[in-house]
Amino acid sequence: MTSHRLARGGLIDRSARLGFTFDGQRYEGHPGDTLASALLANGVRLVGRSFKYHRPRGILSAGSEEPNALVELRSGGRHEPNTRATMVELYDGLAANSQNRWPSLSFDALGVVNGLLAPVFPAGFYYKTFMWPASFWEPVYERIIRRAAGLGTAPTETDPDRYERRHAFCDVLVVGGGPAGLSAALAAAEAGARVILCDEGDRFGGSLLGEDEPVEGRPATDWVADRLATLRGFGDRVTLVPRGTAFGIYDHGTVGLVERVADHLAEPPAHLPRQRFWTIRATAIVVAAGAIEQPLVFPNNDRPGVMLAGAAHRYAHRYAVAAGKRVLV
Repeated sequence: MTSHRLARGGLIDRSARLGFTFDGQRYEGHPGDTLASALLANGVRLVGRSFKYHRPRGILSAGSEEPNALVELRSGGRHEPNTRATMVELYDGLAANSQNRWPSLSFDALGVVNGLLAPVFPAGFYYKTFMWPASFWEPVYERIIRRAAGLGTAPTETDPDRYERRHAFCDVLVVGGGPAGLSAALAAAEAGARVILCDEGDRFGGSLLGEDEPVEGRPATDWVADRLATLRGFGDRVTLVPRGTAFGIYDHGTVGLVERVADHLAEPPAHLPRQRFWTIRATAIVVAAGAIEQPLVFPNNDRPGVMLAGAAHRYAHRYAVAAGKRVLV
């Protein structure tokens, strides 16, 4: 179906196809794909432009650390800029657009100009260059700089969706639903604690979702399913929050968390909020959020086609997508 989709493997549902558009071009993916994995499966390498110099950008990672694939989603009051394509669950009818380019992503006029003038555009050049005459700053210089250096545009229409707040208390909050987080939550629950387990992904398992190595003699996905079934068996003492991003730890064991309740749907059902904001007070907090791979530093390491090794592995094993046809490690 697509140029980089592997014939076997992955945690995607190949029996169903989802249509979506990127910059007006129609593509197809499967349930279980992210927007990033679906774009890679369709051979799309260029997904954006850099903040200031408009250099071409491709997908670098497979998670919330993605710095390049920032896109605009939806329209009207639901318009959402600067969304990481690696965190967008694919749904039928999804419409995404690239940002910070003119007139198009493939031919960006500012990128061409900046490339030619790069030798005279050192870091912070505008602080010295555009100081005179002072009367030109707001009507002329500022407009030019804002046009060149920016990403998405904020929505101007009223948001039609609703949002909820929830306050929760627990003995142990576990942030991260990978193997360490699942084990920590299970140990706390077995000790009689009230537990909340959250993970920013749509399903628990963390790094194990992109692995095919056995865990304790069983397939990794079976090990995860067994742990989740045991946790659910504790009833109200254990609360599972998928699609829940813990964004800060504050005084007295307070944690802020945003749950993306219906962001993976084309339109939230009437009985559901789009997102839910949690304020959690926990006696103990376990941070099991995993690790972020650090890229190597070399000339042009920001160009499309440069990808973290861990991300290429994850796309191949979880999404059945090859990072490319010719690969250099």
